[in-house]
Amino acid sequence: MNVEYENLKVVNNQFRENIMDELAAILDSGWFILGERVKSFEGNFASYCGSKYCVGVASGLDALILSLLACGFEKGSKIIVPSNTYIATILAVIHAGLKPVLVEPDLQTYNINPERLEEAINAKTRAILCVHLYGKTCEMDTILSVCKKYNLKLIEDCAQAHGAKYKGRMVGSFGDAGAYSFYPTKNLGALGDAGAVITSDEGMHDKVRMLRHYGQNQKYYNEVIGYNSRLDELQAGILLIKLKYLDEITKHKKKLAEIYHRGLKNDFIKPVVDPNFSDVHHIYPIRHPKRDSLREYLLSNGIKTEIHYPVPPHFQIAMKEHFAGKQYPISEEIHNTILSLPISFGHREEEIEYVVEVMNKF
Repeated sequence: MNVEYENLKVVNNQFRENIMDELAAILDSGWFILGERVKSFEGNFASYCGSKYCVGVASGLDALILSLLACGFEKGSKIIVPSNTYIATILAVIHAGLKPVLVEPDLQTYNINPERLEEAINAKTRAILCVHLYGKTCEMDTILSVCKKYNLKLIEDCAQAHGAKYKGRMVGSFGDAGAYSFYPTKNLGALGDAGAVITSDEGMHDKVRMLRHYGQNQKYYNEVIGYNSRLDELQAGILLIKLKYLDEITKHKKKLAEIYHRGLKNDFIKPVVDPNFSDVHHIYPIRHPKRDSLREYLLSNGIKTEIHYPVPPHFQIAMKEHFAGKQYPISEEIHNTILSLPISFGHREEEIEYVVEVMNKF
């Protein structure tokens, strides 16, 4: 049996008829930018996330950048981010004219360690940018407590956590803003780049809305230095279709994750399970000291995997001037041992059972 890591053709074929009808309707409408479908998706997604507002933007990276810019921090302010996040989180801080401060994750959850936050805070710290990595929510109680104690803003990077909950509450709704990506591989994926910012703060909503559209509220009247970062009608239409199935997608991925949880032997470090965290399993990461050998072994048995991510941010060439000489051993341990197993809406249960069977022979 051959098991792809991800097959977007198979995933999207399940929505093909609806998508083709929607594309035809959009073509017939003749309206492609900031139309009724964007408004409809913004309203529906805000409601789904338990938030008052949603602003559709061009990508998840833009969602982060615009959220930070909307906070109005002075240039050079420090923003706390996890040391093992995807590079986009850190790029957003830098592009917003701010300074990223890396804090190590918890080795069990792979999310930022709340107990390490206070030691990273100084007079220039303005916000915590937490990342709900792999579809597992951060431990929000302590993070919120630290933000309140030090009067810090909280931005949530929800790029991998559509529909994830902490103690029954949707991610993205805890902070001043929640930034989402709808990259095609996400649980809620578009057919191209797309993103959104959710918030219950009217001021944040208004600022992000202006920033995404040249800094204007009224056409040709520019109030701030803005950008061109708009969710288009084509992607919004597709997201409206798939949003209706997001809970079904999550349920399917949870079922596949349970096969891994139940079946994989304890030689593999599996994601921690906690009733307070409702994970959506955008990625199913395991860790093993012989990760590279395991990956080759699986490939020889027709099973494709991924590594999220092979290089820690502080080792990236682009980050040399920001983190040169600094050490983040927990992040390095994760990046050196982690392996992402197949777990998509396009996978069948028997495929995942085959992966378990092969892995247990390693």
